Amino acid sequence: MLNDEQLLRYSRQIMLPDVDINGQETWLNSTVLIIGLGGLGSPVAMYLAAAGVGELVLLDDDEVELSNLQRQIAHNHKRIGQAKVDSARNTIASLNPDIRVRSIYDRLDEDALQRLIATVDLVVDCTDNFTTRFAINRACFRHKKPLVSGAAIRMEGQVAVYDPLKQESPCYQCLYKEGSDEALTCSESGVLSPLVGIIGSIQAMEALKVLASVGDSLVGRLMLLDAKTMDWRTLKLRKDPHCSVCSPDAMAAHQVSNDE
Repeated sequence: MLNDEQLLRYSRQIMLPDVDINGQETWLNSTVLIIGLGGLGSPVAMYLAAAGVGELVLLDDDEVELSNLQRQIAHNHKRIGQAKVDSARNTIASLNPDIRVRSIYDRLDEDALQRLIATVDLVVDCTDNFTTRFAINRACFRHKKPLVSGAAIRMEGQVAVYDPLKQESPCYQCLYKEGSDEALTCSESGVLSPLVGIIGSIQAMEALKVLASVGDSLVGRLMLLDAKTMDWRTLKLRKDPHCSVCSPDAMAAHQVSNDE
């Protein structure tokens, strides 16, 4: 049950018919894993904390650097050299002290990532390399956890939701094949500061929608932003019937593996 302080804190959300008390309580009882506490992970963590997601698990193996501060708004100048997960935890505490935060300052191998993802309700991928994204995707579909994926580089961004609980949902590997260009990172190509805020905010919105079954999520769609012209496009994504991650045969194999 929400206490009086929570009723006041979240009142602007509770008054929404699609949310109400039940939706807010769902968020307060949810655990979300945020992987990457940089440009995308900063607004994701801050908005999910402000909205009242009860527990956030923060995973990142990097420290705050001066070059991060142009876009990574969860951090500040005084925290240069501090682990990003600890810096983000401090920011979350100042926004909403009721949120439980577990910070993991590490780069997990795939087995450890699988075990961690099995314990949460939803994963938000805010990383910037394909190898990690593929590993996250595999773990989410093996353990049937919704995945909110975002990317931003130069002046272009994209968001998609992959949900193994929905039979029609494709997965990240249906869209991208392993071996894609690893050089496409902010450190190599640059990024305009507000772009990551826009994309990260949409990721936070989609996470909240999926958790509380509000509206229609981006499952089966890829939202693209060209910030130069401020043009948005939405593409329909097709499920690959032969995908090694989300095809019926692959999902059946995951189930057998999980049961063992």
